[in-house]
Amino acid sequence: MLFTSFKIVSLMVCVFAMVQTSICGDPDILGDFIAPAGVPINGSFFTFTGMREWVRQTGSPSYFQYLRASKDEFPALDGLSVSTILLGFRPGDVSPPHVHPRASELLLVVQGNLLVGFVDTNNKFYTSRLQTGDMFVFPKGLIHFQLNEDTENPAFSISSLGSASPGLILVPNNLFNTSATIDDRVMALSFKTNVSTIHLLEKALSTPYN
Repeated sequence: MLFTSFKIVSLMVCVFAMVQTSICGDPDILGDFIAPAGVPINGSFFTFTGMREWVRQTGSPSYFQYLRASKDEFPALDGLSVSTILLGFRPGDVSPPHVHPRASELLLVVQGNLLVGFVDTNNKFYTSRLQTGDMFVFPKGLIHFQLNEDTENPAFSISSLGSASPGLILVPNNLFNTSATIDDRVMALSFKTNVSTIHLLEKALSTPYN
């Protein structure tokens, strides 16, 4: 009886550990920050200058801009559970439906207006039209998008994400434009269409959004 109870408790602990692992973001670190071997640790290590051109620009961007500062671009972020994305939208530009599997996203519109939205796991759609100075939060792991509806003026936004490595799943590309494309029959049946339509989508998504 005691052994059975022990097994049940052990199973509960394992399940709890797996749940905690699945719902948390970056793991906790045992120091103030992570110092890579062989890298001088001074003020420069904690400084990232890759956004200067984006911040200084005026007028409309010449293409859809997506600038990221995650631990890949900014190693000092490793273990600190934060990263940043800057977006520059031409008139009519869209940031297509996508997912950050390891982070929630807090977006601030710094210029222009954006239509934003996400779909939750109950298939409920939440949307809002944001003006300059407005903020919107996208919960972790949910499909979301941003659209500049203005056909004459650009829009710019800054997003903070709760992971140094938030990940990015670009839904249209991941489904229709991957190196190992899902079988066309599976796609046609899943989207209740035919293989010819799937081929058209694959061809359209073979070119970048810019």
